[in-house]
Amino acid sequence: MPPPSPAASQPQRDSADLEGQIGKFWLNRIGIVAVLIGAAYFLQLAIQNQWIGPSGQVGLGLVAGIAVVVWSESFRKKNYQAFSYSLKAVGIGILYLSLWAASQYYHLIPVAGAFVAMIVVTASTIAMALSQDAELLAFYAQIGGFSTPLLVSTGQNHEAVLFSYVALMDLAVLALAAFKPWRRLFWSSFVGTAILYLGWFSTYYSNDQRTLTVLFTLGLGAIFAAIPVVTPHEESRLYKGTSTTLTLLPFFNAGAMFLCLFVMYESEKSTLTWYALGLAAGYLLLASLFRYRTAAPTQSTTVIHLLHVAIAIVFITIAIPLKLNEHWITIGWLIESAALLWIAVRTKSDLVRIFAGCTLTLAIFRLVIIDSYTTDNLVFNARFLTSLIAIAILGGIVWAGERYAYQQEMPLIHIAAVALNLLALWSLTLEARDYFSRQSSTTNYATVYHQLQLGRDFSYSAIWLVYGAALMATGFWKKSAFVRWQALALIAFTIGKVFIYDTAELDRVYRILSFIALGVVLMAISFVYQRDWLKLSSRAAGKPASPGPSA
Repeated sequence: MPPPSPAASQPQRDSADLEGQIGKFWLNRIGIVAVLIGAAYFLQLAIQNQWIGPSGQVGLGLVAGIAVVVWSESFRKKNYQAFSYSLKAVGIGILYLSLWAASQYYHLIPVAGAFVAMIVVTASTIAMALSQDAELLAFYAQIGGFSTPLLVSTGQNHEAVLFSYVALMDLAVLALAAFKPWRRLFWSSFVGTAILYLGWFSTYYSNDQRTLTVLFTLGLGAIFAAIPVVTPHEESRLYKGTSTTLTLLPFFNAGAMFLCLFVMYESEKSTLTWYALGLAAGYLLLASLFRYRTAAPTQSTTVIHLLHVAIAIVFITIAIPLKLNEHWITIGWLIESAALLWIAVRTKSDLVRIFAGCTLTLAIFRLVIIDSYTTDNLVFNARFLTSLIAIAILGGIVWAGERYAYQQEMPLIHIAAVALNLLALWSLTLEARDYFSRQSSTTNYATVYHQLQLGRDFSYSAIWLVYGAALMATGFWKKSAFVRWQALALIAFTIGKVFIYDTAELDRVYRILSFIALGVVLMAISFVYQRDWLKLSSRAAGKPASPGPSA
């Protein structure tokens, strides 16, 4: 009989793997839950029928829990690790339930005694996890540890005790990170901390506790922020590429810290600004420590270093609108984007370049859409100054891009060039509009007002035409088809305005000037093309053009 083909055997292997996963793990875990539920029902039944007294019930639970944990070791020695850990989970769960019943249900021991006993159970579980190299046991210890405050809760506000305990739990996970590559534990620790923090905050927080709460917020955040520094990155070879935990967790942690501070200081923007700047400085310091700690940087460590720099940049970006007002916010973002672009060029960092582009886009959007300006002078005003800063930055991008950008980055450089021209046209057009608006507001004569409106509309055509001619001249000088096409698009738009709008609306004098100016510019451009100064005809025929300066 011929052997089965690989295609036929593959579904059989997949089916066998799935069956093994279900049998070894999922049935095991469902069994743990079932045993714990059964034990709880048994205790309930024993309580209702008074079979066992309170002390006997608690003592029986403690003995049973310890016995199950000890019994599980015999299976581990026989290489049934998964089953052994499942039994340990059952035993540890019974211990927690017994201590809870002794404290909260029967009041046999004080809350403090139960709290200490649960800490001992958690610490013992962590010790077993380390000695047996079992991440699953460490996870069970986390579940028990973060459940302890809920199990022994008295319904009273004990902020200092609660968050000191949570900090110790998080520090234990941080210490584990120095010895074991159990990075998934960071997430469970973060989630457990967040649940306890939010539960306490929503129930007990008040402004008179703010100072202590801020100290704990920053302290807990600092523990998670230190994870990338403490984690041995020699272990990163166990992972393909950059660790998801070490890249995403810092962002979640930073966001959670600032969100908590924002809720507490929402009405005190000045104080919140200093916190944002302080967090930015802290993450820059962490980035430096991380770079110093990794003597031989890899792609993974470089990414994590730059992510910390990016978080600092985000906090600086947040601090600017909190502290400044109106156009100074836009100017601050523009200056920040310029600084980031300079850093990106010096460090050749794509990540910093992306943040710089986002910051610049945000600043230009605010300048054009959000900011509201009152201009009293032509050109010498806040809006035109802010626009010049943005234009200068875009010009720097185009200049540097022509010299240093990779070929795949050229589309972004072209976008920056188009944005530069559009922003310049927008700024000049608004200057003309506001100038004539100021003149119109000082006159009460309808005839003068109408003439000013005509002058305004003519000035738009004149600005666009002159700018288009200058752009075309630049395109000829730089031998840049991209610049020339921008000029042609602008001139085509101006032609449409002159023939459609100016013909119908402008006074005869302005109409004559519009057409004459447009005709002169078009004839001049046409003459340049007819002289074929750019050797376009030879290129169209497939002949090599004479070399010229790069665009």
